[in-house]
Amino acid sequence: MSKRNTPQRRHTILSLLAEHGEVSVDELSKAFATSEVTIRKDLAALETNGLLLRRYGGAVPMPQELIADSAQPVSQYKQAIARAGVACIKEHARIIIDSGTTTAAMIPQLGHKPGLVVMTNSLNVASALSELEHEPVLLMTGGTWDPHSESFQGQVAEQVLRSYDFDQLFIGADGIDLARGTTTFNELLGLSRVMADVAREVIVMVESDKIGRKIPNLELPWSSVQTLITDDRLDVEARASITARGVNLICAALPA
Repeated sequence: MSKRNTPQRRHTILSLLAEHGEVSVDELSKAFATSEVTIRKDLAALETNGLLLRRYGGAVPMPQELIADSAQPVSQYKQAIARAGVACIKEHARIIIDSGTTTAAMIPQLGHKPGLVVMTNSLNVASALSELEHEPVLLMTGGTWDPHSESFQGQVAEQVLRSYDFDQLFIGADGIDLARGTTTFNELLGLSRVMADVAREVIVMVESDKIGRKIPNLELPWSSVQTLITDDRLDVEARASITARGVNLICAALPA
């Protein structure tokens, strides 16, 4: 089976697991004629999605009592926004991916973009990137861990970011104030603004139900935002207001 056919290989791994009750890295590597490193990444990705549990040298099925507690799937609107975000990325681009569920939804598709360099302040994003079969060059900001945003923040992270320059920043928001820009519940705003300063294009990714939401903390003013990606539920008035700010608005449609 081709190494490029990752989804089919992972589906087959789950079928073998259901049939035999356990699988080993060594046996799977031989069966698929691929490296043990690739198989371990497959198992890690499947474990992240709550489909199995890794054990030394292989994997076993997910215990039934844990299945009910697995993470909720990403909404279809976030998936559509994520696809539109990935379509904006060129090969060999240098990008920043901020913490957040919408930005993280891009990651499974990034393995098809060769030569990427990705900076992030999120352990979850870094872990997901490391599981890609063709993983990009990964950079971490480091800094002080903020449990509220589940990301690194602070002066160290800001200094690391200022040592680089990037083509694009992909960042979410808790809300979009049509008059001011992106807003957040998080009081730690410095890193987001540094991210925007070191990127040539700032791409905000947010579901349409957050647009118009009033939140006190202004994160990025409209002058710092070049592109906003949302879903096609956005009403006509909001679309006109955003485009009047000179922002490139992309309203992603769900697949037919």
